Amino acid sequence: MSQSVQEHREAAPDTVGCAVVTVSDTRDESTDRSGRIMIDSLEAAGHTIHLYRIVPDEPAEIEAVLAACREDSAIQAILFNGGTGIARRDTTYDVLSRMIEKELPGFGELFRMLSWDEIGPAAMLSRATAGVHAGRLIFSTPGSSNAVRLAMERLIVPEISHLVYEVTK
Repeated sequence: MSQSVQEHREAAPDTVGCAVVTVSDTRDESTDRSGRIMIDSLEAAGHTIHLYRIVPDEPAEIEAVLAACREDSAIQAILFNGGTGIARRDTTYDVLSRMIEKELPGFGELFRMLSWDEIGPAAMLSRATAGVHAGRLIFSTPGSSNAVRLAMERLIVPEISHLVYEVTK
C-alpha cells in the first residue's frame, strides 16, 4: 500500500454516519436479510446507522428517501440494495445515475469482477454503482444477500472511511 493511501486511511474518520435503504416490492423488516447484512457489517466496523428504510421500487420513493438523507447532516454514506438489474421494475440505478454528481466507476467494475468468481457471466446483469451526491457517498448493490455480503466485505467496509475522508477534504 502506498504511503499516501496509508496516510489518508489514518486521517479518515473512525465512524461514518450511514443510511441503509432496501429497494423491494416484497420485503419487510422481518424478511430483509440484505438490509440486515449491511447494517450488521457497518455496525461491526464501528459505523452508525442513522436511517434504515425499505421502499418500493418506484422512482419517486427512491428520490424521496434520498432527499430525506440529504436533510440529515449526520448521514455521510447512503447504501442502497435492490433494483440494480434489468427487469422493468429495477429502477434504483436509473434514479441514482441521474443524481450522482461524481461517479466511482471502479466500484461497479470491481463488484462485477468479484461477482464473476461466484456467478460467472451472470455478473454482467448487475448495474451496481457508486458515487457522490450532495457531499455524500452512495453505494448501490444488487438485492441478493450473497451480492450484498460480497460488496460489504470486499469493497465497502474496507474503504468507506477512506472514501468519506476523500469526499470531505
